[in-house]
Amino acid sequence: MRHARQWRGAASLGTLALVKLSADSLSSHLARELKSAYLVTGDEPLLAAEAADAIRRRARESGYTERRVFFVERGFDWNNLRAESQSLSLFAERRVLDVRMPGGKPGDGAELLQALTENPPPDQLLLVSCGKLERQTLQSGWVKAFEQSGAWVQIWPIDTDRLPDWIAARMRSRGLVADPAAAALLAERAEGNLLAAQQEIDKLALLVKPGPVDAAMLSQVVADSARFDVFQLGDAALRGDARRALRILDGLRGEGVEATLVLWAVNREVRALRQHLSQERSGRSPPAWQRPHPALLAAAQRARNLPVGELVRLAVRADRTIKGRNAGDPWDVLALLIARLAGVRSLPDAA
Repeated sequence: MRHARQWRGAASLGTLALVKLSADSLSSHLARELKSAYLVTGDEPLLAAEAADAIRRRARESGYTERRVFFVERGFDWNNLRAESQSLSLFAERRVLDVRMPGGKPGDGAELLQALTENPPPDQLLLVSCGKLERQTLQSGWVKAFEQSGAWVQIWPIDTDRLPDWIAARMRSRGLVADPAAAALLAERAEGNLLAAQQEIDKLALLVKPGPVDAAMLSQVVADSARFDVFQLGDAALRGDARRALRILDGLRGEGVEATLVLWAVNREVRALRQHLSQERSGRSPPAWQRPHPALLAAAQRARNLPVGELVRLAVRADRTIKGRNAGDPWDVLALLIARLAGVRSLPDAA
């Protein structure tokens, strides 16, 4: 009870204004003030890690010289965090309670996180980092507590259109001035992996002098760090972006992804397309939870020129080639299948 009274008194000194921050606005916020509780969420690891680092750095500058780190994994005992929050530092120093919770679900610890946020212990700062939160979790009491009594930093991925500008800004911070072609080239090569893009920028800063960087210079020193997944492959093909889909396929092959997994992902989209077209022809509407995504609708609009029967035959052929029942390279057949799904018919047939 003594600690509860102390925490309530500390909370009364703060504001209850809703504080939602982004990766871009966090810096200016920290220059003005430092809250007693921060929640960092998002599915972009580089930006989330940088946001948490910025908060820890600001805390150190403000005298929070101690830090206790808690990794919330299966079987985590929230009583350890509770005990730490109620104990006094041996040297009466300020400290950060750094909670790493990748799953974003505190379970039995939800009430404790809410209490520590709404009634912060004196001389302690709570920092909780986790991945992207599910929609239901967004409405939970512990998340609302950070929003109202602390600060909630939401990290959003950098979409493809914004990636060149993001890269150009990062390069400027290292003294490198990228022309539009250079920024676009690095964005293409590091697509889907901001950490890889940052690593390539760091490499450039070591290998070239500060100043202008053009595409020719960049291509000499930057490795192709593109990281793609099989779902991006199917999405690009459905949207009719054959160039991107084939480049993703090449990236997957270079990373050693099994051809079987690639075929599964493409078959998944072919089946979804067939089902959607069948429902359209019969006049039936899919249930609300099964509404087609935009890429599938784009493919359906091209359906008159899309040989769905041929797609199925190519998928069977790819499967037989992967299993060694047909001669040839299964990746060639997969390339042909993906090109056909994207609406391209000019590729030479695979053996």
